[in-house]
Amino acid sequence: MKNLTKLALAGAIAAVTATASMAQELYTPNLSYRTGPFAATGIPLMNGQRDYMLMLNARDGGIGGVPVNFEECETGYSTEKGVECYERTKGQAIVTQPWSTGITLQVLPLTNVDEIPILAPGYGFSPMSDGKVFQWAFNMPAGYWDAASMILNELGGGTPAGLAGKKIGFLHLDHPYGKEPIPFFENMAAEHGFEFLPIPVGLSEMQNQSAQWLQIRRERPDYVVMWGWGAMNAGAITEAVKTRYPMDQFIGVWWSGHDADLAQVGADGAGYRSISWSQPQNDSGVMQAVNEHVVSAGDSLASDEERSGVFYQRGVVMSMMLAEAIGNAQAEFGVSEISASQLRWGLENINLTADRLAELGATGMVSPFSTSCSNHTGHAGGWMLQWDGEKFVQASDHLTSDMDAIKPLIAAAAADYAAANAPWPTNDDC
Repeated sequence: MKNLTKLALAGAIAAVTATASMAQELYTPNLSYRTGPFAATGIPLMNGQRDYMLMLNARDGGIGGVPVNFEECETGYSTEKGVECYERTKGQAIVTQPWSTGITLQVLPLTNVDEIPILAPGYGFSPMSDGKVFQWAFNMPAGYWDAASMILNELGGGTPAGLAGKKIGFLHLDHPYGKEPIPFFENMAAEHGFEFLPIPVGLSEMQNQSAQWLQIRRERPDYVVMWGWGAMNAGAITEAVKTRYPMDQFIGVWWSGHDADLAQVGADGAGYRSISWSQPQNDSGVMQAVNEHVVSAGDSLASDEERSGVFYQRGVVMSMMLAEAIGNAQAEFGVSEISASQLRWGLENINLTADRLAELGATGMVSPFSTSCSNHTGHAGGWMLQWDGEKFVQASDHLTSDMDAIKPLIAAAAADYAAANAPWPTNDDC
């Protein structure tokens, strides 16, 4: 009887051990926003992120043989709900993806205590580029000041100096996200002699911007730069068409370059441009893999039209960058189920060369870039995309930002943030 009991106990322990081994996973929660006023832009991005991870799970058994649990926690883009989602998911998470700039700013100090990296691709707080100060935050491959710089360079014929004497209207969401690039624009306006005209759009005005476009008609800016999101984009594009503002003088940040927003006006929107750090490549190897392992299996939530768009494929690239960081950490530390601190190392050692992008089947979807302990953005650059009446097409050579203008802003803002939140831990090894 004793022997049988020992055998039964040994069997139970073995079963539990086997189950624990099988239950191994990489928990990478996403603070999604499939509902609320910004859902139209959130849905394709979340779908692209999700489908890439599903593809890795189906094709490769995950990353390094460990399945990815890409659980979503719905925030509706609400900062309060976002913080609740962060607290709910942080226990086993190796990363947090907050999405809203407002949520990012709220969880930024929390992640220093919890030691969980923030991944905010192309959004968040531009000074997060400073890895010494913001050791747990990453906004690769480009930040908002990069976007503002590339837009001004393109409009000025290669340099903001070409905008001297011009007037730039800045139609922006009256929200931390929309206000983010204002210091950069103000600095450039003072230095290069153009007029900068901020035109805020309140959350309640996103779908009715008659007052803002009345101001634009009155002020007659040479260009209107839009920092919009969700319903604001569609509202602004509709108003621009209605008031016959020249669409080739209307330029958006990368979150204002959503196919569905322009599809509502079709040919009337031709000429509208958007700076972008990503480009759709429908025939790429990675899209073929997603089609084979996710779409064909009936597991994608996206339509054929959505999957060919800018935002869906940007979501694919986002998850690709995260997966690359996970793989880096697995190789460096010799473990498959990595920790959050190990992932931080992986995110600080991204090296997406042209050859590596080709191996991943993502050539042309994002510019080659690398990160480091001190550089958490990479500053990859991007392209100007233009609406041709049916779709976005590449409308510029590869563009880069003016780092001589951006670096001092990053250093000053990072130092101010650390001082305002003292004692603030820094990574003095950088």
